[in-house]
Amino acid sequence: MNVPRNVVWFEVLLYLSLTLDAISVAFQDRTPTAKMTEQMINTGTLMAAGLILLLVYFVRLAAEHRKNWPRWVLTAALVLSVVSLVQIIGEKGIQLDSGIEVVSCALTAMGLYFSFTGDAVGWFNA
Repeated sequence: MNVPRNVVWFEVLLYLSLTLDAISVAFQDRTPTAKMTEQMINTGTLMAAGLILLLVYFVRLAAEHRKNWPRWVLTAALVLSVVSLVQIIGEKGIQLDSGIEVVSCALTAMGLYFSFTGDAVGWFNA
């Protein structure tokens, strides 16, 4: 069975977004401070990596296994990411890491748009 073009775009854009997220986590400042111990930093990094892997699994479930619910989970994750990003930009302004997150959110939004439109509609409802 041929995968619809919009589903392919959904998959590609979300994988690009998650790759940016992984790169962002990989290059985070991990310098321990009085407020952030090394153990806290390592735990946060492992949690971020686990979340990225979980989201990769959701993209795969939606795109390859035609599941509908992962799209909604990814949409909710996008909403939470945007709310968090707006708060961070409001406090600190746009920095390199928040700029990367803006691009990541935009890629996710475009990918989700493709998943809900065009020839992708029948793919997830089958």
